[in-house]
Amino acid sequence: MRAIDLHTHSTCSDGTYSVKELIDYAHEKNLAAIALTDHDTVKGLDEAIDYCRKTYDDMEVIPGIEFSTVNEGKDVHIVGLYIDHHNKEFVDSLTDFVDSRTVRNKKMCEKLTNEAGIPISYEELSAFANGAVVTRAHFARLIMDKGFAKSKEEVFDRFIGDHCKYYVPREKICPEQAIECILKVGGVPILAHPVLYHMSDEKLEKLVVRLKNAGLKGIEAIYSTYTAGEERQIKELAAKYDLLVSGGSDFHGANKKKIDLGVGFGKLFVPEELLGPIKAACTNDQG
Repeated sequence: MRAIDLHTHSTCSDGTYSVKELIDYAHEKNLAAIALTDHDTVKGLDEAIDYCRKTYDDMEVIPGIEFSTVNEGKDVHIVGLYIDHHNKEFVDSLTDFVDSRTVRNKKMCEKLTNEAGIPISYEELSAFANGAVVTRAHFARLIMDKGFAKSKEEVFDRFIGDHCKYYVPREKICPEQAIECILKVGGVPILAHPVLYHMSDEKLEKLVVRLKNAGLKGIEAIYSTYTAGEERQIKELAAKYDLLVSGGSDFHGANKKKIDLGVGFGKLFVPEELLGPIKAACTNDQG
């Protein structure tokens, strides 16, 4: 059985592989399917699907997205799979997400320049991102290029991590809103990497119940950083609440150097057999 990877990023958000490079690499890895799930954007999906269709006949590209949402003041990410990324209302709504990032990024540029002594203009940052959705990963790389830090970890620890004085939170939607957006375009909403939210078991279960009631269809039970015990726990949670099992590496290229496409830290395996039920849950012609 071949592997699939249902959580990946390209240069359209905070990955370092172009869309074509990502698809070529997925085929090199012998993946049966890959979902492109860039942050709050569908910009690379047509290119990925068209390129794969013309170049490889033994691999599927799944149109996806990863929404950054906030739950009780903390990040919670919702992945959408098999979305109708041509739906005009849906695409227009993404403009609001990008606009909220822009406001946040401008404020962070001002704070870094005026308070931290790191001169960064928003125009410079945008040019550095080269048309991608600007994320904190772009801040980190630019700050490193300017010589103010030696690693991405140092940038986040000293300057732009969630609790740093130069970090500016942005207005985000709640998880239920992201689920609603995905369902409206026939997609399959998945709770991404729940272990990373460091909730108690009780609190995580309450969140899953709440989101299931809002239309959540699946949960990322196979993920690069999970231990065997964590994977087992999330699979049991999926079974308990009749949720689909999804999985992915969360590949970002050089921005997450130790995580490789399809295999994570080396032992990740997301079996192709998981794709059938996810496709069956899709309510548009993408599946």
